[in-house]
Amino acid sequence: MPLLIGLVVLVIVFGVGFMVLNQRRQTDTVSSRLAQFTERSMNLEDLELQLPFMQRVVTPMLNNVFVKLGQSGKGNDKLRNNLMLAGNPGNLTPTMFTGMRIFMALALFGVIFLICMLAKVQTLSAIQWSGVGGALGFLLPAMWLGRQIKKRQKLILKALPDALDLLSISVTAGLGFDAALQRVAEKWDNELCREFRRALSDIRLGTQRHEAFRSMTVRTGVEDLTSFVSAVIQADQLGVSMGKMLKIQSDQLRLRRRQRAEEEAQKAPIKMLFPLVFLIFPSMFVVILGPAIPRLLGGGL
Repeated sequence: MPLLIGLVVLVIVFGVGFMVLNQRRQTDTVSSRLAQFTERSMNLEDLELQLPFMQRVVTPMLNNVFVKLGQSGKGNDKLRNNLMLAGNPGNLTPTMFTGMRIFMALALFGVIFLICMLAKVQTLSAIQWSGVGGALGFLLPAMWLGRQIKKRQKLILKALPDALDLLSISVTAGLGFDAALQRVAEKWDNELCREFRRALSDIRLGTQRHEAFRSMTVRTGVEDLTSFVSAVIQADQLGVSMGKMLKIQSDQLRLRRRQRAEEEAQKAPIKMLFPLVFLIFPSMFVVILGPAIPRLLGGGL
């Protein structure tokens, strides 16, 4: 009898537990379905917590360090212009970039000094090598920024003739200049088209066309683009046909590109002189005279 009562109680407990779990599962299913069709409001804290750890913690901390270190930096106007010419990589401000240079200099100085101490190098030599490393760490970001400027300008210069061809064809086909420029900007995704899109956005926001285009030339620093913008502004002011002007500009740009290619070809022999004298000629002398040296030495003996 007690065994029977225990079995009944056990069955009742399992039954009640199963019903509760089944009801909870149904509730969870309904809640999940409702969550799919309802948009939960998120505050700023929830949005920040969804970011990766690097963007949420490490990047702001480094930015604060760079800003603190670079607050005493001078010449921010020139640095701001260089960052603009480079396309503002990483959304760096002049203060942050200066702080990054100081941080890299201190970091390389400390790392090299620690390595020298572990290698039991003399203190004076360790300080000298650490100073060289610190100077290198301070100069490397500036060298990188200069390379970014040249790289961006080369990309713009390379894309400009094709963009002008499409712009000339679009204007000749009957499109307005702004509509043709919008078509060119949507055709490719390169540095030049990004600048076109930014200029068009400035025009839509109320900036005059010539001011938006001149700002574009300041942001790029490309001479051919500056001459093109000057021709566009002059044609707009004088009422000259845009199609004819664009055709002339396209032909001139291709002529300049051909002349630059010929100039680079003429510089090639001078650039090949150093590897030819110091790398290729010694190898040839070793291959030609190497087998004869043992015989000459043997004959002399």
